[in-house]
Amino acid sequence: MSQVPPKTVSELLAHWHAGDDDALSAAVPLVYDELRRIAHHYLRNERPGHTLQSTALVHEAYLRLEKQGAISVQNREHFLAICAQLMRQILVDYARGRKAARRDGGFQLTLDDGLAFKTRSVDMVALDDALNELAKLNPQQSRIIELRFFGGLSIEETSQALNLSPTTVKKYWSMARLWLHHEMAK
Repeated sequence: MSQVPPKTVSELLAHWHAGDDDALSAAVPLVYDELRRIAHHYLRNERPGHTLQSTALVHEAYLRLEKQGAISVQNREHFLAICAQLMRQILVDYARGRKAARRDGGFQLTLDDGLAFKTRSVDMVALDDALNELAKLNPQQSRIIELRFFGGLSIEETSQALNLSPTTVKKYWSMARLWLHHEMAK
């Protein structure tokens, strides 16, 4: 299976932004494997027996994109970043719903070693609250955490999505991890 050039996906996304609703339907299959990889990355550390699957998470993100209508997307990486953010929000909404249903419920997310939480399970809602606080202080650092941790993007992919140098991404990634570690330890 040959990889479709990013320009093709970018062009479809530009057509979608211009009002062609079918362009989104044409673009998603071209990045579907990448979206499933992002969804799998999100779900791999979830509690055993989690009811959402990678495919369902991708499809829910697609439905939310369709519902909100055409948005401005710069390129393939930017689109993947937007989808990663939607997937995060879906999981947070799911966690909030579970907590509402069961007072001590909610699912746990084990942060990978990239965030320096090697042995702790972190409540997804608490993590979302901390990321929202970080976004108030430094929106770029918050986006970098979303893309790197939740989206599974590399330093290079994150730098392309945010139009930052890889050095800046690395610096902000380190600072944001430390800030989150401090906030989550409270």
